Amino acid sequence: MGEKVVAGRFDLSDRQHYRDKLQKCLTGLERLLAQKRFDRPRNLMGLEIELNLTGADGMPKMLNGQVLERIASRDFQTELAMFNLEVNIAPHPLGGRVFDRLAEEIRTALAYAHRKAGELDAGIVMIGILPTLDRDDLVSSNLSEVDRYRLLNDQIVAARGEDFTLDIDGVEHLVCTSKSIAPEAACTSVQLHLQVTPGRFADVWNAAQAVAAVQVAIGANSPFLFGRELWPESRPPLFQQSTDTRPPELQAQGVRPRTWFGERWISSAHELFEENLRYFPALLPICDEEEPLDVLDAGGVPSLAELVLHNGTVYRWNRPVYGIADGVPHLRVENRVLPAGPTVTDVIANAAFYYGVVRALAEESRPVWTRLPFETAAANFDAACRHGIDARLDWPRRGRYGAPVTVDAVTLVRDELLPLAEAGLDAWGVDPADRDHYLGVIDERCRRRTNGAAWQSATFHRALESGLDRGAALAATTRRYSELMHLGEPVHTWPVGLPEPVPLG
Repeated sequence: MGEKVVAGRFDLSDRQHYRDKLQKCLTGLERLLAQKRFDRPRNLMGLEIELNLTGADGMPKMLNGQVLERIASRDFQTELAMFNLEVNIAPHPLGGRVFDRLAEEIRTALAYAHRKAGELDAGIVMIGILPTLDRDDLVSSNLSEVDRYRLLNDQIVAARGEDFTLDIDGVEHLVCTSKSIAPEAACTSVQLHLQVTPGRFADVWNAAQAVAAVQVAIGANSPFLFGRELWPESRPPLFQQSTDTRPPELQAQGVRPRTWFGERWISSAHELFEENLRYFPALLPICDEEEPLDVLDAGGVPSLAELVLHNGTVYRWNRPVYGIADGVPHLRVENRVLPAGPTVTDVIANAAFYYGVVRALAEESRPVWTRLPFETAAANFDAACRHGIDARLDWPRRGRYGAPVTVDAVTLVRDELLPLAEAGLDAWGVDPADRDHYLGVIDERCRRRTNGAAWQSATFHRALESGLDRGAALAATTRRYSELMHLGEPVHTWPVGLPEPVPLG
């Protein structure tokens, strides 16, 4: 959805014309695949991090336009709401000391953005959901001043035809309604990209789906919303419900939500793009002038603009991406399950674990998805969101015919998946020092059963015990989180609680 979209009205013919163009794009993709036009293996990865703007009091600041003017870098851009920013890190080849280089680049970028935000009495916080957000912050008037967000909101609201209902039953129960998609802006994420050849795409996507629950369990960092303590990773249910175009009647019919885990393992990238066309009506029926099949006939590479735009409005947790670089088309798996934060070290550790374990799982002789029902992978994902670092997941036993057994997520990671991640990073050619440092962060997080969500919840309850009311406790937790985030030590080392008693009142 980063493409420039100009707001406007759609007439009845626009959707049919767009549907026709989508079919031409899909045919163009099929031809590109059949002609083997895609980029050769390059082992390229990249990432994006969504960020929050807060004041010194820990409360959100609706200043992204002004902050971006001061940052003045193409690496930073708006996100859905005025308290959001996004930083994009240039692609890197997987290998050598890539993770240390990435960490240094991100630290430099965030420190610069934080300084520029400070000129407006604001700061950068990297967290899954900002604990101090209130319902009044997440309204349509606080959407970013960007046409594509306003237009997307209008189209999703029109498709739904009624208020959105948020209903998340966790430690506490949140039930409320919204007249816009603005609550989705509370979800700030890390997106990990991996460029893959068409022949490897299905194995990598299947591996990413299988391990998504584990990523969430060890990386959860979003326990609070609107003053309520919900799930350790509350982003997935919030994202699904706040973008749900289905009124209850369509939900009862089994119509698929646009925020979607999926329903089956795949054998090609084409299946995902085709499903997106078959199951999901267009939200933004904006047609490009390019005729993709004519471009192909002339020996060129089509942008497939309609397909790319439509694909950006279907929110799979592992999304297929079509792109062009230096005139050559490529495919990427975009992994979207992780919350932002807590620190740069934690983000890079999550990335190292993901890239390592996905490579190893994708290359197994009897892949995990041949032994794990897709419904079980989806149930694992839900369990990880609900229980975080304490989740218990179903995973195939070792051995040729092992059926899934239930195991603690941390035990699964330490006993089975970390060795696989190590082997996967070796296969990428990652330097052993990088490999051991960042996988060591994951190991310690599991050993201590402490991730961002666990720290936030424990510190919040410690603040309540000190006599603070809920709002003050959430604000104090946010301020302490921000302080420790900028110090940069990984979250499993953070001391629980506030640094000193906070005076009442």
